[in-house]
Amino acid sequence: MTGLAGRLPAFPWDSLAAARKRAAAHPDGLVDLSVGTPVDPTPEVVQAALVSHADAPGYPTTWGTVELRSAIIDYLSQRWQSVVLGHANVLPVLGTKELVALLPFQLGLGAGDVVVIPTTAYPTYDVGAKLCGATVVASDDPSALAELAPKLVWINSPANPHGRILDAAELRAWVEAARSVGAVLASDECYGEFGWDAEPVSVLNPDVNDGSLTGLLAVHSLSKRSNMAGYRAGFVAGDAELVAPLLEVRKHSGMMLPTPVQAGMAAALADQNHVQTQRERYLRRRELLRPALQAAGYQVVHSEGSLYLWCTRGESCRASVDHLAGLGILVAPGDFYGRSGTEFVRVALTAPDEWVAAAASRLFAEATPVL
Repeated sequence: MTGLAGRLPAFPWDSLAAARKRAAAHPDGLVDLSVGTPVDPTPEVVQAALVSHADAPGYPTTWGTVELRSAIIDYLSQRWQSVVLGHANVLPVLGTKELVALLPFQLGLGAGDVVVIPTTAYPTYDVGAKLCGATVVASDDPSALAELAPKLVWINSPANPHGRILDAAELRAWVEAARSVGAVLASDECYGEFGWDAEPVSVLNPDVNDGSLTGLLAVHSLSKRSNMAGYRAGFVAGDAELVAPLLEVRKHSGMMLPTPVQAGMAAALADQNHVQTQRERYLRRRELLRPALQAAGYQVVHSEGSLYLWCTRGESCRASVDHLAGLGILVAPGDFYGRSGTEFVRVALTAPDEWVAAAASRLFAEATPVL
C-alpha cells in the first residue's frame, strides 16, 4: 500500500549518487555546489533572541506573537513597499517548503482542479499539487490562464533555479490574469533579497496589484535572507480572506512555530544590516564563479537574482554534471526542474568561500591549454 507516496516522483537528489562519488574521488576533494543550503553564520542578533526565549513551557500560538506579526508587517511595508497590511494579512509558517507542499491541500484543492507552475521550477510546486490529487500544468504565459481555468497559480521571482526576475509589468500581467479566472496567485519571493542585475518587486506592491490584495499570497523565507534554514522560519502574507482559512487549518493541524524561533524571526526581520553583509558574501562568490564557468565553456543564462548560476554547454545536463564531477565539483542537473532544464545545470553560491575559490581555480585550469 503506497498511499500518498505513490503519487510522487522519485526523490531527485538520489540520482546524483554516482556523480557525488566521482566528484569526491578528485585528488583535491569534493566541492559541493549542488544544494542551496546556507553555510554562513546565523546572525548574532537572531541567536541572542532565540536564547533569551529558551524558557518556553507553554504552547505557542499558530498565528504567532503580536511582536512577530508586527515585525512581518513592518518588514513588508518598509522593504517591499506593500499595500497597508493588518495582522489578519500575515501568518508565520514552519519553513516555506512546508507551505509550498501543503498550500493546494490547505486551500481545499483536489481531483479535477488545475495548478499552474512555471515551466522551469522548484519541484515542490509540482509535488504539492500531486499530494492533493490536482492536475499540474506548466506555463510561463499569463494569457494561458483563460483557457486553463486554474484554481492556484505559482510564480517565482527571483526564480529557483534560473534566477530570472519578473519586473512590475510582468507581475501585473499575472495578477490580472489570475484575477480574471478567480485563481489564487501565490508568489514565491523567498530569494527577494538577492537581486543582482535587476531589483525584485513584490506582488504586494500597489504598483503591481492596484492597491488590492484580492487573490494574492506572497511567500517569504528567512532561510536564505538570514541564514536560518535550520530554524524553519517563514511566513505568508496577502489576502485576509485566504490567510484566515489557512490559519484555521493550521490550528487544527497543530502547525505552530516554536516560541524561540518566533523571537528569532522578529529579531531578524527588524535588522537589515546582516542581510547586506550576506548579500556581499554571495556577490563575491558570484563574481568568482561566473567568469570561471564561462571560461570553461558554460553560458550563464538569466541568473539576474537568487543564489544560483544557471549554465549550459548545449549538451545534456547529465553530461555537464559528469564533466564537472570530473573536476571534483558537484552541481544540480537542470532536469530536476522540468523538461526545459534538460541542457542546464544549477550552480549554487551557497558554499564556503574556500570551496568557491577552489571550484573557480579548477574551472580556470580546465580552460587553460597545457603548453
